[in-house]
Amino acid sequence: MSKTVAVFVGSLRKGSINRQYARVLERLAGDRLAFRFVEIGDLPLYNDDLWQEGTGPDAVMRMKAQVEACDAVLIVTPEYNRNVPGLLTNALDWCSRPYGKSSLMGKPSACTGASPGAIGTAAAQTHLKAAMDALKLCAMGFPEVYLQWKPDDYDDATCKNDATRTFLQGFVDAFATHVERFA
Repeated sequence: MSKTVAVFVGSLRKGSINRQYARVLERLAGDRLAFRFVEIGDLPLYNDDLWQEGTGPDAVMRMKAQVEACDAVLIVTPEYNRNVPGLLTNALDWCSRPYGKSSLMGKPSACTGASPGAIGTAAAQTHLKAAMDALKLCAMGFPEVYLQWKPDDYDDATCKNDATRTFLQGFVDAFATHVERFA
């Protein structure tokens, strides 16, 4: 039976390269990991006043339930101004609240991201990994993927570049093993 993975994509754009990249990873995972894409575009900005007797806004409660139902977390982030997009930070803030009721704590996890730039999303991932530690996610340390997105290398959710596909398959295989360790 495959393990379920809550996948956060830090971009709302329909044609987002990080959403496309996440679909490539999903295909490479095959039947070992079942990706469940988490909707984060409808979340209100984090405001502790919105918690009422341990219950938050409907969109927040839906997201938290979805994450809690999954075995692992994968965060696929773009890089905005050398940092994690506010949209993604907002989602993680909601997931970690209310205090003592984090939906993320103890889950095996990984982060990755793609960008047209030569260093991929290295700066954003550095910030994200610090947050993942604070959120008590059990982050996979290696391999790291800071992918320079080259559109000609992809067709739908398929990587056509043999070297890149092999590299990404190594990441997915390592993540699947990491998730399995927590089973």
